[in-house]
Amino acid sequence: MEEDAGEGSVTKSVAMMACTAMALFYVAILYSPTWVLRLPPPSSFKQFMIRRFICAAISSLVSMLLSALILLPWQAMVFPLSLTSLMYAGSLLLKSLLIVSSWKQYKNQGRGIAINHVKNVPQNILNWVFSTASSILAWRNYVVAPFTEELVFRACMIPLLLCGGFKTYSVIFLCPIFFSLAHLNHLLEFYSKHNRSLLKAFMVAGLQLGYTVIFGSYASLLFIRTGHIVAPIVAHIFCNFMGLPVLFAQGKGMVSVAFVAGMVGFLWLLFPVTDPALYNDRTDNCRCWHGYCTWT
Repeated sequence: MEEDAGEGSVTKSVAMMACTAMALFYVAILYSPTWVLRLPPPSSFKQFMIRRFICAAISSLVSMLLSALILLPWQAMVFPLSLTSLMYAGSLLLKSLLIVSSWKQYKNQGRGIAINHVKNVPQNILNWVFSTASSILAWRNYVVAPFTEELVFRACMIPLLLCGGFKTYSVIFLCPIFFSLAHLNHLLEFYSKHNRSLLKAFMVAGLQLGYTVIFGSYASLLFIRTGHIVAPIVAHIFCNFMGLPVLFAQGKGMVSVAFVAGMVGFLWLLFPVTDPALYNDRTDNCRCWHGYCTWT
């Protein structure tokens, strides 16, 4: 359908279907409390309107996410995620070795046990998914914290600093300072957990400040270079899921080799993979920092 495509990256048919779906969903969700959730009728006009407000907010959020998924270049998710995973080459190798070791253990116990273990893998994955989805800490680490922190400390602060006259590289190192200072609220928590020892609390807080500065600089570079907030968000979610990179493991020297190789690859590919031309190919000759300042 050559004639169906416009100048953008979305065809007219896809745009029309998405808009139709959003319009239908906006109306349909207003009736979901009664028809789908089977909630009792509202007892007052105020309660009725509050339900409508909540439904409208959910509809707006879903429409926003749908628009982002359709318009967002796949590079903004895949490339930053792949780049970030190189820092965890040691961690990923260690997890792989543990899985192989677990499989060998079951295999040695008997063929029947090994086959049952393989059959239980899908069920175990589903159990993990449901367990994670019902965990309030998982929602904090993988949804609330990555989205809200990247919106405030990257999407809001970086444009302000750039428009304020700060150079790009200054912003990459300045913005993470605000990000790190915002984590100092955990100092009292560390103080309580470590038997009210100021020294231990400051050591833990210092370690946290260190890696938040490092990650904040990386996330700022991702946002500035790619021009998409989703790039630091997916990196943030992945880092929260993996934790700190594994540098070495006892009796497993290959983990350290993988970590070093991964870091070398990360540093080597950092600028080529975040080249703005990979993400902003729809806007030629654009001078603004994110590559989307033109309306034509």
